[in-house]
Amino acid sequence: MRISGLATGMDTEQIIKDMMKAHRLPMEKITQKKQYLEWQLDDYRAVNRQLFDFSQNTFNNMILSTNFQAKKVNVSSSDVTIKGAGSTSDFAGTIKVTQLARSSTAKSSAPIGKENFTVNSKLEDLEGSKFTADGKINIEISAIDENGKMSEVKQLTFDKSDTLQTVLNKINKESGVNAFFDPKTRMIAVTSKHGGALGQDEKEIEMSGDLAEALNLKDVDVVKGQQAEFSINGLTMTRSTNNFKLNGFEFTLNEANSKDISFSSTADTDKIFDSIVKYVDEYNKLIEDLNKQIREPKYRSFQPLSAEQKNEMKEKEIELWEEKAKSGTLRNDAEITSMLSKMRTALMGALDGQTLKDIGITTSSNYMDNGKLIINEETLKKAIAEDPGKVHEMFSKDGGKDAKMEEHGFARRLRMIVDDTQKSIAKRAGKVGDVNDTFTLGKNLNDMNKQIERFEDRLRMTEDRLWKQFTAMERAIQRANMQSASLMNAFGGGM
Repeated sequence: MRISGLATGMDTEQIIKDMMKAHRLPMEKITQKKQYLEWQLDDYRAVNRQLFDFSQNTFNNMILSTNFQAKKVNVSSSDVTIKGAGSTSDFAGTIKVTQLARSSTAKSSAPIGKENFTVNSKLEDLEGSKFTADGKINIEISAIDENGKMSEVKQLTFDKSDTLQTVLNKINKESGVNAFFDPKTRMIAVTSKHGGALGQDEKEIEMSGDLAEALNLKDVDVVKGQQAEFSINGLTMTRSTNNFKLNGFEFTLNEANSKDISFSSTADTDKIFDSIVKYVDEYNKLIEDLNKQIREPKYRSFQPLSAEQKNEMKEKEIELWEEKAKSGTLRNDAEITSMLSKMRTALMGALDGQTLKDIGITTSSNYMDNGKLIINEETLKKAIAEDPGKVHEMFSKDGGKDAKMEEHGFARRLRMIVDDTQKSIAKRAGKVGDVNDTFTLGKNLNDMNKQIERFEDRLRMTEDRLWKQFTAMERAIQRANMQSASLMNAFGGGM
């Protein structure tokens, strides 16, 4: 039982509260350290996300050959469109188109549903629908494939609560035909995805089943299609569509006119140049940001705020305070500093006797730039135009498992350095979802949590002790007051 100032008139609760503030000071220091450690943990993980993104970008845009295989194709007529599609070599010659591919088509033999039937109407509202006991209905579809043969029958099942739009979407996605509904005529048009024609008595589109019958698509007439016919450099070929890939290039046949159309390809210097410039910009941004973080000042007089301190401050004051309190969490970090130094050294080296300077990429002479790269546009474009494959090799070369750093391409070197640093930071700060016991800062946080728990127990014990002492004092004074009153009564009664 706690007695507060009944005998003495003192504000015991406030006195104990003030005394406990002094006892809580060591606890606040631990809590501040914990908060700072959590900020540091977040900043380490943010850096690792940056490094991961840069590593992926390095692989996708500089190590893989896709960007460096970009081709610019000149065609003498708009009747044919040709684009590069991953070719490692140039391609030139003539193409003659004698016939365009045309898909086979079919349509409903009669309008479906009542006058108010739309694509949003349910199948149960479709006249002539025959559902199974569990409310299902099927349609079977087969169509000519890219090889000029009928595909295997595709059976699609629907529920009576499905809409016509659901049916059309599934047909278009999962079968060899495309279909659409015309609300004015209330009929469905069907087109094979591939051109070509079978024998005179054979249909290129076959539809059956209860749903096909309800949609008036069963046993309908089919208008035959045809394959594309053309010759490239004298070689006659056919395709089921007017868009196809050949020799690392994508062809689109627009018109058939039986005339020779010349074409030739060269490296798309501008596209390759742009991809290198973009990569260099991302590299410069990365090292600028990381250098900023390891040089960020640390304001030791601005410690993390406690809940009580925040209650006494305005929101803007808290924001400005924590901006300085969070500053410098990665100041002079050894891992990041070492990585930046290694990256700079890796780019200043040579590969098979050639340096980045030979293709127009140099390191800034301004020490304030911390090793940013500068591109000489004219030199780089010239190197790309002369041999894009060689430029790609300078960035992407894989020297092998046991090769030294200088035997790898420049982009591959950067990726190896970045990946090693990611692993080191992960050992220190872990990854999202990791248990604290598996990384260094997490273990430190666990230790601090245990310290806080132990200190809270001690604080409770201290507060209980103070209350007992003050309560005992109150009782003692109350007894003294009672004795004094008794004596006063006794003396008063004797008079």
